[in-house]
Amino acid sequence: MESNDLFALADELRELRETKKRLEDELKTVGLEIDRVDASLAQRMADAETQNFTRNGTMFCLNSNTRASAAAGRKDELFAALREAGFGDLVYETVNANSLSAFVKEQTTENGDALPEWLDGLVSVFEKTTVGVRKAAR
Repeated sequence: MESNDLFALADELRELRETKKRLEDELKTVGLEIDRVDASLAQRMADAETQNFTRNGTMFCLNSNTRASAAAGRKDELFAALREAGFGDLVYETVNANSLSAFVKEQTTENGDALPEWLDGLVSVFEKTTVGVRKAAR
């Protein structure tokens, strides 16, 4: 591969990552604006006792949803109470993907670069090679 091709791909990768970051920032800003306008419109509709209306071919409906989450620092107690009350099927155990990857890498290293037998068939392991991009030191 010629260095011109290498440099062209490097420039394209940098530009694409910068574009992605810009778009993610813009998406975050748009999301906050949506939340602000949604809350304002919902409040005005509630104040006017308007359940729904149509504007320019789009129907806007006032919805009310109940949301719940574990109280701060009490997730384990909540899970225990749900299990005890017969609602254990609501509780799901999860393993963080990054933590699992680090653990498997550590176990593999300690086992002579081989996946330990007790993990064989329980995890899928693959290598992903990417290019790191950062500002060069001056």
